[in-house]
Amino acid sequence: MFPGLTTRLSEETVASTTSIEVNRDLVLVTGTTDIATIIPHFVNKQFSGIVFLVPIDGDVALLTTGNIAVAVTCAQDRVTMLVFSKVEQNWKPGAIS
Repeated sequence: MFPGLTTRLSEETVASTTSIEVNRDLVLVTGTTDIATIIPHFVNKQFSGIVFLVPIDGDVALLTTGNIAVAVTCAQDRVTMLVFSKVEQNWKPGAIS
């Protein structure tokens, strides 16, 4: 993302399960199953990256039993940003209010 330039996000829809694979920047999540693991689209997880999750059928909980650093609840139709740490090999949720 560069100030003053249009940012283009790629988008996909995935069903919520205990483990989801994300291949795009903006991920619309169907269903309300808790998510414990998010498999990043980065080749062999060799670099850090960002994903934006948007649950569309109801709230979805992110659990720490997989590769998510802090448990949070993603509110329906609200964006939750997560940053993948290549050093710690886990997702760091953005601030949630």
